[in-house]
Amino acid sequence: MNTHLWAAPGVVEIMNNMEDLQDIATDITVKLKITEKKPDQGVKVLEGVYYRRDEDDSFLLVMIAPDNEKGNGYLRVGDNMWMYRRNTRTFQIMHRDQSIGGTDAKAGDMEKRKFTDLYEPALDENNNEILTEETLGKAKIPVYRFEAKGKVKDVEYPKEIYWVRQDNFLTMKQESYSLSGMLMETSYFPKYTTVEGRYIPLRMLFVDEFEKGNKTMVELSGISLKSIDNNIFTKAYLENLSK
Repeated sequence: MNTHLWAAPGVVEIMNNMEDLQDIATDITVKLKITEKKPDQGVKVLEGVYYRRDEDDSFLLVMIAPDNEKGNGYLRVGDNMWMYRRNTRTFQIMHRDQSIGGTDAKAGDMEKRKFTDLYEPALDENNNEILTEETLGKAKIPVYRFEAKGKVKDVEYPKEIYWVRQDNFLTMKQESYSLSGMLMETSYFPKYTTVEGRYIPLRMLFVDEFEKGNKTMVELSGISLKSIDNNIFTKAYLENLSK
């Protein structure tokens, strides 16, 4: 482990670079597959189509499989987020920590929120940023390891530790901690693609550290940056899908 911090950029600079790389200035549509494995429940697979518009922080996730989830949806417009249930044709206000389709994937995972609006560098007892240079994995990828703390109340986890590539600032690994300091989740980002100079993670693995054995894999495919019709980001669109 290399702790010569003078050679590394500061945590805020690293966080800003992480944001810039994944900031998408256009609309985006992707097919989303969520595979959840739980030792006592087996494997659960959900598929959906995800629409996002960063210009006004809107998104819509429409489930297309399995049959009992088909037509259900998750919609964000402005500061409001709703869950739509096809069988009852009703909308319910959602919170960021609520589940998508009964999996460990959360509604907050679907929205675009600026990293630097949510987190700030954590400091040690000497008021120094908690930042080191390390290598990660068998490939010994040079990374910056840093700790961040929540600066708003509605973050899912108040403490995060990140392993970010030194050459391009892509997140490779993330550990999420509770307020008491307990490790709750470890996330891995093994595969990215570039679209118009922006990086998009194609595969994300979330390991539940509290309930051992629970894992959720999120995979993206069929990425399109074509303009999305304004009607997509409406309650009426979801309701019409159920007719």
